[in-house]
Amino acid sequence: MFSREKKVEGPVPAAPVSVPAARLETVIGPNAHFRGDLVSEGGVRIDGIFEGNIETAGNLVIGESAKVIAEIKANNISISGAVKGNVSGNRVEILETGRVWGDLTVTSLLLNEGAYLRGHTNMHADIEPPQLEPPKNRPASPLEEAGPVDAGQIVDVSPLPPRQYGD
Repeated sequence: MFSREKKVEGPVPAAPVSVPAARLETVIGPNAHFRGDLVSEGGVRIDGIFEGNIETAGNLVIGESAKVIAEIKANNISISGAVKGNVSGNRVEILETGRVWGDLTVTSLLLNEGAYLRGHTNMHADIEPPQLEPPKNRPASPLEEAGPVDAGQIVDVSPLPPRQYGD
C-alpha cells in the first residue's frame, strides 16, 4: 500500500521494434578519436577526430570541433569543422567556421561568408553552357576603310564634318 514501486496491471509492453538502418544516426563525439572506414546507410555526425574513409547514403554533418582526414562520399554534407581530403556529394555546404583542403565533386555547392576552401571544384550536372553568337557585321568606319597604316604615314585624325540633313 505504501510501497514506492508501482505495479503495472495489464499486458507488459513489447520490446521496441528495430528501427530501419536508414534512420539510425552514427555520432562520433567530441572526445572520440576514430581511425578506419565508416560505411553507413543513415546519417552521420562527427564532432571528434576521424581518420580514414567515410561513405554514407545519408547526410554527413561535420561539427565545429571536428578534425577529419578522410575521403568522403555522402548525399548531403555540412562542414563546420576542418576537413583534409576529397569530398564527393550531392550537396556540400561549407559554413562560416568550415575549412576544407581537398577537391570537391558536387552537384550543388554553398560557401558561407568566412568559409575556407583550398582545392578544385567539379560540378557534375547536365547544364549546357550558353551558345555564343559570332559578332554581327557592322559598317566600317572611314579609318578602317582606308586600310592599314604604315608607321611613317601621317593620318588625319580630325573629326569628320557634321552631316547635313537631306544628304
